[in-house]
Formats: sequence, C-alpha cells, structure tokens
Amino acid sequence: MSAGRVLEDAAATEAAGAALATSLSGRTGVIALHGELGAGKTTLVRGLLHALGHAGAVRSPTYTLVEPYTLGGMRVLHLDLYRLADAAELDALGLREEVGDALVLVEWPERAARALPAADLDLVLSHDGERRRLAVHAHSPLGEACAQALDN
Repeated sequence: MSAGRVLEDAAATEAAGAALATSLSGRTGVIALHGELGAGKTTLVRGLLHALGHAGAVRSPTYTLVEPYTLGGMRVLHLDLYRLADAAELDALGLREEVGDALVLVEWPERAARALPAADLDLVLSHDGERRRLAVHAHSPLGEACAQALDN
C-alpha cells in the first residue's frame, strides 16, 4: 500500500507522527524515515514519541546514533544513522539483539545497508516550498496498519 499527504508545517508533521502512534499499541517493527536534512524526520518522530507518552525533549541522536525509550512497557529505539561511517558500526552498538523486541525508528536507513531488518513502513519526507510532502509505503501488516492511520 502506498499513500501520501501534504504537511503544511511542523505542527502537521508532529500530528502525522501522533497519528502513526495510534496504530502501534505495543507492536514491534521497523519504520524507516527517508528525506533530506531538514525534511522533518525528527519532527515526525517527536510527534510519535509524545503521543506514546514521552514528555521530554526529542532530539535526533545524530552523534550517539541511538536513543532508547521505554513508553508504556514498549521499547522504542530512535536511530539516526546520518554519521554512520560503516554499517558494521551497528554491531558494536549491539543493536541486532535489541531490534527484535522493539519499535525501531530509523532516520537515514540506507546507511545501515542490510544490518537492520527490512522496514515494515517507509516514510519519505520531502520539501515542497515551506510545506513537506509525506509518502507512505507499507511492506507488512504493521506497515499497512500504520499507513491506514496516516491516511485518516
């Protein structure tokens, strides 16, 4: 399933993340976020994490590569692989053991090569003047549920 929408501003991007959160309810899987710098990937993740109950700041883990959260008994890993030099670096972080029982949100997933499981959902954010465009591509039942939540 593929879908898309226009996001008028940062608030709309956060709202898309919040809508995505409604379909997750404790499920595990991989959501890949694609887009240029400043396209809104972290903003969408912020909306999702806040909707899942995180009350603090959400920053892109550009230098640490991963930021873990536990929200309502659900483990969430937010990865930003922009500065990843080699996909083998992910092994040093021990992520292979953790991704199976977590919701994994991956910014710049193409830098992981095949070091992470295939995405259940690909979200592609792109600039459209002051707005953003969000393209949604589902690849599993979890991805389909997420895509439907974003389509409503």
